[in-house]
Amino acid sequence: MSALVLFVRAVDALNGAMGRILAWGLIASVLVCFLNVVLRYGFGIAFIWMQDVYVWLNGIGFTLAAAFTLRADAHVRVDLFYRTADPRTKAKVEILGVFAFLLPMLAVIWAYAWPAVRLAWMFGEGSQNIGGLPGLYLLKSCLLGFCATLALQGLAQAAKAALLLAGQPAFAPHLASAGGTP
Repeated sequence: MSALVLFVRAVDALNGAMGRILAWGLIASVLVCFLNVVLRYGFGIAFIWMQDVYVWLNGIGFTLAAAFTLRADAHVRVDLFYRTADPRTKAKVEILGVFAFLLPMLAVIWAYAWPAVRLAWMFGEGSQNIGGLPGLYLLKSCLLGFCATLALQGLAQAAKAALLLAGQPAFAPHLASAGGTP
C-alpha cells in the first residue's frame, strides 16, 4: 500500500505544481491579449507574434491543466446517481470510469496526435502566420502532455478509490462524503 500512497502523492504534487504554474500562464495570456488590443486599436500597431503568444498560452493552459482539474475533482461529471451514492459505490464508479473511459480515450487521442507531433518536430514547424512564432511543434507536443498527465492523474484517482475500498478513506476525500459537493 505504501507504494500506492507514494504514487498518489507524487502525481498529485506534480499536477498541483503544474496547475499553479499554468494559472500564471493564463493570467499572462489575458495580459498579452489586452496589450495586443490596446496597441492595435489605440495606436495602430500590430504584432502577429503577440497574437500567437496569447493563443498558444491558452492552448498550453487548457491542455496541460486538465490533469489539475481532474485532481481537484472540478471536471464535468454526468451525475445520474453519483452525488447521492455511498463512498464505496463512488470509488467503484471512479475506477470503472478511469479504466473503461478515460484511459482508452487518451490512448485514441495519443494515437491520432503522435503522427502530427512527430512531423511537426521533424520539420521544426512554426506558425503559419507571417511574423508568427517559431516552435509550433512545442505547442503540438502539449497534446501528448495532455494525454500523459491526465493518464497519470486518472491512475492516481483510481488508486485513491482503491485505497478507500481498502479502508483508507483519508486519501480520497472527494469520494468519502456520501452527499457529494453541491
